[in-house]
Amino acid sequence: MATLIELPLDTYKGPVSPDWCPGCGDYGVLRSVQEAAGKNGVAPKDLLIVSGIGCSSNLPGFIHAYGIHSLHGRAVPVATGAHLANTDLKVVITGGDGDGYGIGIGHLLHAMRRNLDVTYVVMDNQIYGLTTGQASPTTSKGHVTKSTPVGNAETPLNPLALAIASGATYVARGFSGEAKLLTDLIAGGIAHKGFALIDVFSPCVTYNKINTYPFFKERVYKLEDENWEPSDFHKSLTKAYEWGDRIPLGVIYKTDQPTYEDSEAIFKKGALVKQPLEIDKKIFNELIEEMV
Repeated sequence: MATLIELPLDTYKGPVSPDWCPGCGDYGVLRSVQEAAGKNGVAPKDLLIVSGIGCSSNLPGFIHAYGIHSLHGRAVPVATGAHLANTDLKVVITGGDGDGYGIGIGHLLHAMRRNLDVTYVVMDNQIYGLTTGQASPTTSKGHVTKSTPVGNAETPLNPLALAIASGATYVARGFSGEAKLLTDLIAGGIAHKGFALIDVFSPCVTYNKINTYPFFKERVYKLEDENWEPSDFHKSLTKAYEWGDRIPLGVIYKTDQPTYEDSEAIFKKGALVKQPLEIDKKIFNELIEEMV
């Protein structure tokens, strides 16, 4: 077994500084992603960050690693293709609640049910920030926004419950105001073999005046302080619905299940990019014989 060598934060310092609004929760998420990669000893050459569109989706430009700033809602299929082509890469998807839980929700569902070995960090600010303040899939009911001037009429999506029910095997919630815990959660997701979803409360200080740092500070508590056991499917699903005066942070659900890659025979020979391009002569002859 290889020895894990942690890497310093400066290893992942990008050439471009973030340009988010001062106080944006995404700064904390960026740092935690960098620290988490370092804790797992993942060198920049072995790390791929994939994003969609949105304020948070600019993150690949601010970290020293491979990065793809893809299309709106399409981060998951792009990350899936890259990961299956080179399973030796650690693939981390970063984006917002609008990108991941709105236009990208169909892709997310299928990646979770396949239990692909990738990590998805969603900066959930419960608003569309880049387009200046419309209601998102996680905006609370009754919230007045640019697109809901008399209050949001839609029930917010519950990403944790959705992930557990859909087949994700590592489901966690973090908060950019709890930096150490967030780093540990992302590091755990990267180390986990299977699909990891980390939903992060990342306050939008410009367009969401309800779900603020003080709002969460008054309500969040750490599951680790209550000896929570995340392996029970039904208890975890119930915990995912806890909301109000007390909101849990930490690993909500974790289980070890076969990944898609474990079940696909072609990966037993290693990463596709490292396999020979030419067809096996025996297989080729069998195909020819079958067709003639």
